[in-house]
Amino acid sequence: MAEQRVRAVIDAAAAQLSAAGVASPVVDAEELAAFVLGVARMKLILTPTMSASEFARFTALVQQREERIPLQHIVGSAAFGPLHLNVGPGVFTPRPETEWLLEWVVRVAPPNAMVLDLCAGSGALALAIAHVRPDVTVHAVELDDAAIAWTRRNADSRARAGDRPISLHHGDVTDPALLRELDGRVDVVVSNPPYVPDAAILEPEVADHDPARALFGGQDGTDVIAAMVPNVARWLVGHGVVAIEHDDTNGDRCVRLLESDGRFSGVSARSDLTGRPRFVVAERRRERGGSA
Repeated sequence: MAEQRVRAVIDAAAAQLSAAGVASPVVDAEELAAFVLGVARMKLILTPTMSASEFARFTALVQQREERIPLQHIVGSAAFGPLHLNVGPGVFTPRPETEWLLEWVVRVAPPNAMVLDLCAGSGALALAIAHVRPDVTVHAVELDDAAIAWTRRNADSRARAGDRPISLHHGDVTDPALLRELDGRVDVVVSNPPYVPDAAILEPEVADHDPARALFGGQDGTDVIAAMVPNVARWLVGHGVVAIEHDDTNGDRCVRLLESDGRFSGVSARSDLTGRPRFVVAERRRERGGSA
């Protein structure tokens, strides 16, 4: 088989993916072509042809994507902020909207802060924070055995690249006994917990490939959030802050959960770039006598 024109095979693949219901067919076809050719997607224009063997490999990968296998699983990595992280079966694929939490932490964390990431998954948030803010100490908690294997893999990779290592803890963020040694010492808590309502209808890439344990948070999606709020309160120093991502249907509920605890002030809902309710932030009240 002769060489193939890259733009032509991308256009054909995009049409194939569109017919299969893929939400971003052109971008995904371009990403797969760039992966096969070993170039950045933005540099595809500099690679006008692909060999017969590259075309065969590209065709096989497009077929996988047509079957709604996530793009990130096919190429083995996901972009998050400035990092590319290893992902695959058994771990939640980080989403672009969660990068808002990264930007928030980078902005609000005081110098030499202690940051605690709950429900770390692939480690995306914790590792990106450690990369962008090398002055902070980052702790991360993950419960699932399969997911924490990915967290460790990514943490080891980032440490080898020269980033400040994070402290990874295998535990349940709703456990009242978890990390008692951090009580009253954490400046910033951040979390992207399981928050999808149990009855939600999800795209095949999510429903069939993201672990259910990382997705579903009970009937209204707030079971894990509600159970971890008391822990967040005891971990934070006085005037420490927290940000929690949530489903766009339960923003008001999450605000009430923090307000009803009684140990938080300045509780407010924040929207993502599409204008949908996505995050709640709050500050830990400083108790009388100045102690947290």
